Amino acid sequence: MCGIVGLHLRNPALYAQLGELLTRMLCEMEDRGADSAGIAVYGDPTWTPPGNGTVSLIDVGATADEVAAALGAELGTPVTVVLRGTTCLVTAGVDSETLLAAARTLYRDVLVGGFGEDLAVLKGVGSPSSLAKSWGLADAQGWQGVGHTRMATESAVTPGGAHPYAVGPQQCLVHNGSFSNHATIRRELRSAGVEFDSENDTEVGARFVAHELAAGVDIESALHHLTETFDGFYTLLVSNRDSFAVVRDAIACKPAVIAETDDWVAMASEYRALAHLPGIEDARIFEPEPEVIYAWTRGKVLA
Repeated sequence: MCGIVGLHLRNPALYAQLGELLTRMLCEMEDRGADSAGIAVYGDPTWTPPGNGTVSLIDVGATADEVAAALGAELGTPVTVVLRGTTCLVTAGVDSETLLAAARTLYRDVLVGGFGEDLAVLKGVGSPSSLAKSWGLADAQGWQGVGHTRMATESAVTPGGAHPYAVGPQQCLVHNGSFSNHATIRRELRSAGVEFDSENDTEVGARFVAHELAAGVDIESALHHLTETFDGFYTLLVSNRDSFAVVRDAIACKPAVIAETDDWVAMASEYRALAHLPGIEDARIFEPEPEVIYAWTRGKVLA
């Protein structure tokens, strides 16, 4: 049992409230499992300054000053580093792929929590409330956020096993449930040249989606392919900087609820995580149907 939350803001007047709203959503799901937790925020001007690339490094094994100095020398440009717990958030005035390549050159065994011009991924072992407090999530701004609190069933409790899995540029995936055939799909993806950082079944789903998107498949088609390929019980929330998509397996036994207004779209494992959202009393509220792809993008509804 895990808890998923996601919030996609349509109204720019609400961007300043993203962190406050997301914190309450995520902490409300804490009793669904607090082995580890993770947060992805799109568009915070402090964590991901406009015009900068951003990379989240997990268990980097160095101080913030050491990382900033080493990467600054490697890139020939100033680097800003914030290190709290096991997450090292790195930003610089280069694109995120260049920053990521430099980080991998210097820290070959480091786990990458996420990367992208607008994406900050923060995760670690422990409760979501502790993670949110340590990073001051309530003060974050932006247009979209995703959160997860985990009860481990398929792999060890480590920072690397925490969700979100953000393995493609500006992409995130969070998951409640389990994939029963993940070992087979992992072998197939490895044969196609895909590399893995963990034995977590969720990473297989994230790598599958990222592999599809990198091949030019749109998010709806990628998730349809996932439902045709993966066995098990699952609710998934997949995002990039401009989209927000939800899908459940054919049995749909893992809980999920979606609420939608003109100002926002939100989903969570349980309604109580949505109850405080502004205008919830007038929202369209529904449970997503089995194997139906629900997707939204900034300024456009896809489902």
